[in-house]
Amino acid sequence: MQSPSLFVDLRQPAHRPDFENVRCLRQLERAHIEWLALQDGFAGEIRYDGPFVEWQRHIDLHPMMASPDVGRCWFEGDMMLEEGRDTPYIERWHRRPRAPHTCDAIALRDATTGRAGIIVRAGHVFMYARARAFDLAPHSKLLEHIQSAAALHAAQNLIDCEISAGRIGPEGWRIEHSSLPFKERQNLAPLWDGSERLMTTDLAPDGQTIERRWEITRVQGVLTGLLA
Repeated sequence: MQSPSLFVDLRQPAHRPDFENVRCLRQLERAHIEWLALQDGFAGEIRYDGPFVEWQRHIDLHPMMASPDVGRCWFEGDMMLEEGRDTPYIERWHRRPRAPHTCDAIALRDATTGRAGIIVRAGHVFMYARARAFDLAPHSKLLEHIQSAAALHAAQNLIDCEISAGRIGPEGWRIEHSSLPFKERQNLAPLWDGSERLMTTDLAPDGQTIERRWEITRVQGVLTGLLA
């Protein structure tokens, strides 16, 4: 999902193992963590360079790539095609019926850790991204970091980068899909205090409910409408 300037992207393989009894980060076993590392998720800022679009990844489940994420996009009927510039690929994007005409977004910075966050909303659907607490060495492999982690606690921390998607309704901002499955069915519950601060509801590594405080660094659209 993307606004004119910000985006969040989550890609999950099929045949996910059972996470039903995993309620928090500290309950993940190594087999869970290694499967979660097969996902792809990232978020950041969109830049335009002539016919090309660059998706600058400020948040990424995986270490920084050797090549930038740049592609050329064009329409063929109701389908948009995307072709990679530096990495060869073709993606076909199909228009959704009755899709919202506008998409708004907020760029955030965690008031405690300084790490990045992004929320993008289109109509009654949203996506949310939160960076892990530390950077990984560029051009490395997430799975190799996990497999070489001496302690389970360290391996759990390596996977603690959240990319979630959900729907807004009477029960709030309910997460339906997440790179961290124990976040599903949770209410993100963004709350703006009227200043440059925003709060969201989250789970601590041990599963306790916490309030995450953010500084708003950029708004795409109308903030009051986005959070309505």
